[in-house]
Amino acid sequence: MTKPKPIRVLVVAGARPNFVKIAPLMDRLSSLTSGEAETLLLHTGQHYDEALSQLFFDQLGIPRPQINLEVGSGPHGKQTAEIMARFEPVVLDWKPDVVVVVGDVNSTLACALVAVKLCVPVAHVEAGLRSFDRTMPEEINRLLTDAISDFLFASEPSGVENLRREGVAEEKIHLVGNVMIDSLQKFLRVARQTSVLRDLGLLPYGQPSATEGKPRPYAVLTMHRPSNVDEKEKLASLLEVLGEVGQQIPILFPAHPRTQERLERFGLQSKVRTRWTEADCGVLVTGPIGYLEFLHLMSEATFVLTDSGGIQEETTVLGVPCLTLRENTERPITVEEGTNTVVGTDPVCILTAARAILAGKGKKGRTPTLWDGRAAERIVAILMDRLMSAA
Repeated sequence: MTKPKPIRVLVVAGARPNFVKIAPLMDRLSSLTSGEAETLLLHTGQHYDEALSQLFFDQLGIPRPQINLEVGSGPHGKQTAEIMARFEPVVLDWKPDVVVVVGDVNSTLACALVAVKLCVPVAHVEAGLRSFDRTMPEEINRLLTDAISDFLFASEPSGVENLRREGVAEEKIHLVGNVMIDSLQKFLRVARQTSVLRDLGLLPYGQPSATEGKPRPYAVLTMHRPSNVDEKEKLASLLEVLGEVGQQIPILFPAHPRTQERLERFGLQSKVRTRWTEADCGVLVTGPIGYLEFLHLMSEATFVLTDSGGIQEETTVLGVPCLTLRENTERPITVEEGTNTVVGTDPVCILTAARAILAGKGKKGRTPTLWDGRAAERIVAILMDRLMSAA
């Protein structure tokens, strides 16, 4: 009897949030025997900071990608086209049985398009999420990727409902849970052992070690979406109200490179701090930090302000109140069951919500069903069962 060939799984990562999502998938795939599956990890280079990318790989225990397309940044059309041009020869050469894409960045859509045109099945992890705001590039990437994928792995029930409403065949849809939470649950304990609180001056003054006593109350901010940072007046308005909040509780802001560039270009550095004093806190800007350090910061924060999708999910599981600086969310379960409140960008709404949390009225929430650290296990089991049956 002829021994069946191993299933070839090509896993794509492009941006740093993707690394957190692929880590549990790579871990689960590596547990299979070489006779069951062969895995190729490809990094498109969409996020191209080599040192920071390597830090994420090291902290998450992800093997160094066998292939890096080194695409770099650029306008959406150019970047998407460049990824497609460089990805196609890889697919033709390696001949995968499935291409796995995650999230909603340009790499997700570009690699899915190449695969499906070459008749290779596509698996989309984090399928079905919808903000219903087509001015967001991520929303377009989500819609188009889901429309051409063969396996749609949803992280929450709204994703399943959206896909059904869009006419996706039932056998393609799988509610599996959240791979980001797989990583959070695996790494939270070790994350809380980092020295980031001490390094950033968040421990009480004179406190020698992060292991001795609780940190001073603080909030965490992330902000990078074009709608928030690409217009001077909008960014200035947000920094103004955040500075006001920062006089009541210090806010730590590990700024995305695009946001740092906008701060400098618009001359808004005076609205943030580069160091804190006991009397003057405000918003402290740092460069991007590692996954473990950021997870540590979120886990002990009084609350988090963000325009990121994944952080809404992580704060829900951590039980930390989250204020989303957008008019919508593609992750409604974080509002319905979790700790998230969508406050938009109106200064009065932001200030009111922050003051409510400081008064002890922040949302408590609960962990959604299937966010149990086993999403990757379910995804790999479904893929292997379907692909081996079809072989």
